[in-house]
Amino acid sequence: AEQAKKLKNPVPYTRKSIAAGKVLFGQFCTGCHGPDGKATVDVIADATDLTSPKDYRDGSSDGEIFRSIRDGQSASMPAFKTQLSSEEDIWNLVNFIHSLWPDSMRPALQDEKDAAHAGKSK
Repeated sequence: AEQAKKLKNPVPYTRKSIAAGKVLFGQFCTGCHGPDGKATVDVIADATDLTSPKDYRDGSSDGEIFRSIRDGQSASMPAFKTQLSSEEDIWNLVNFIHSLWPDSMRPALQDEKDAAHAGKSK
């Protein structure tokens, strides 16, 4: 868990990443978390309301969310590392989940051009 907290998201928080994450969310997450992330569907009684990061049981840092998606959480949330084709897919999901948060808690949206330039300078 401590290592997860230290993980940094290598995928910039951009509209493109959020859109990619939204597609994956629609495929893998809405069954339990609902289309709006509020977990109001009756399938899983204790699914996390993703619009309320303060209520996340296993932490709301990028790395903690990444680990929850990749490795699963208890019996109610399976690991998705075998269903998702890459770690980038998981990071795109992390970015989409951030987009569900209240405006004041979201990361600053990055411009696609700036994000592409930042990636090249590393």
